[in-house]
Amino acid sequence: MTNNTATALLNPLSDSLTFRIDEIRIHANSLLDEETRGKKGQFMTPASAARILSDMFRNLDGELNVLDAGAGVGSLTTSLVERALREFHPTSINAHAWELEDALVENLNHSFVLCQEASSESKVAFDSQVNQIDFIQNAVDILKARENGEDTATFNKAILNPPYLKIAAASKERKNLRSVGVETGNLYSCFVALALMLLEDGGELVAITPRSFCNGPYFNDFRSLLLDGNNLSKLHIFESRTRAFKGDKVLQENVIFHIVKGEAQGQVEITSSTCADDPAPVVRMAEFNEVVNPNNPDRFIHIVTNDEQAGIATRIGGMPCSLIDLGIEASTGKVVDFRTKSNLRHDPSEDTVPLIYPMHFNNCLIEYPIESKKKPNAIVLNDETIKQMVPNGTYVLTKRLTSKEERRRIVAGLYTANLANVEVVGFENKTNYFHADGQPLEMNFAKGLWVYLNSNIVDQYFRQFNGHTQVNATDLRTLRYPKREQLIAIGEQVEAFDQESFDGLVEKL
Repeated sequence: MTNNTATALLNPLSDSLTFRIDEIRIHANSLLDEETRGKKGQFMTPASAARILSDMFRNLDGELNVLDAGAGVGSLTTSLVERALREFHPTSINAHAWELEDALVENLNHSFVLCQEASSESKVAFDSQVNQIDFIQNAVDILKARENGEDTATFNKAILNPPYLKIAAASKERKNLRSVGVETGNLYSCFVALALMLLEDGGELVAITPRSFCNGPYFNDFRSLLLDGNNLSKLHIFESRTRAFKGDKVLQENVIFHIVKGEAQGQVEITSSTCADDPAPVVRMAEFNEVVNPNNPDRFIHIVTNDEQAGIATRIGGMPCSLIDLGIEASTGKVVDFRTKSNLRHDPSEDTVPLIYPMHFNNCLIEYPIESKKKPNAIVLNDETIKQMVPNGTYVLTKRLTSKEERRRIVAGLYTANLANVEVVGFENKTNYFHADGQPLEMNFAKGLWVYLNSNIVDQYFRQFNGHTQVNATDLRTLRYPKREQLIAIGEQVEAFDQESFDGLVEKL
């Protein structure tokens, strides 16, 4: 007898519950304006993904007080209810959901009626409360009421697919968050932060969010809130950027994570699948120090899916030097083109100097000038622009943004002084550049750094903690590097870009 058959015999209604709600989700999607959905960050969870989230919970016995913020049509709570009734022995289920969209609230109420029917069939008490109010404001009010000793609703399970939008520093939402000690600039991270704060000790939180919180300075406080005093128990990633939300235009890479509040940190279960329907996901148990390197003060979260990737993390993460150790820095290009439009020129002339864009990268070298109808090749040198220039010389540049179709995340180019007979040069804001306190790099050292950044092993390492297509100067500062003499020795052996040769040279390190 298969599991599905056994389930059908136990409870035919609950077995089909998640997929009945998925039909509601598909219908509700058709009612929402596509442009409005994007602006509101509304991406509702398909049944297959919802089941991955509900399967992450460790224990659904006893009294379940469930929090679901940004609930949509109730796909996540429904999946949790279905699993609880099928595999555990809940005594009661009390679902609290927050949703603002009128069309979704109507369907959410209908979903909870189906949950109530399924629970009644299993002789489990079910109660629900749909809150058509702002979750951030309501959560802050609850937290403040608790501080004042007032009785409030309590939660021991949280399941979330929050909206994916940035919030302004001066917004009402940020002010409310700061009033309870939360500093974050994105709706998804603030929903998760507040849900975690509302949970009882020992409570479980499962969420599907963009992977961007795993790295970068903007999420430092959020990572601290997740990791301090809690157990990051499970992580699930999808190899394809778009397969978690089939049918929706989600550009971010997604991650599902499971946290137990107030529990000591243990090993981390990491699952990788091609999509939410993958019948054979890869599961690996990782030591926590593989996931969060203890030597990284920013506590980036590396998602290492196999032993080979763990080896890469050990080898590159164990390189001896930081940029400070090497005596160099990584900065974002100083020229913001739209702020100095009057000084831009498509073709070089006597009063201009080169302005290097990502378009000038060609086979990991910098080609200048190039034919382009979209971007200029030069910038006028005058009193306004001189402060945005750097001395002409040898630099290693990287693209800040790569398209999702590009094979590599880190794309490094070598800029040399002989590209133009000028005293200074400009690097546009969509590039990063390595320099020695504002000055050019020594040639063989720069070439060695260029080889290292363009190696496949460094690119694979970078992808473990960077879940989007942006490469910031902060990311480059976080990388570990070989010793200066090692980079110089590599640089002495190369003249032109050759991927196989570059990989071999770095492999010898």
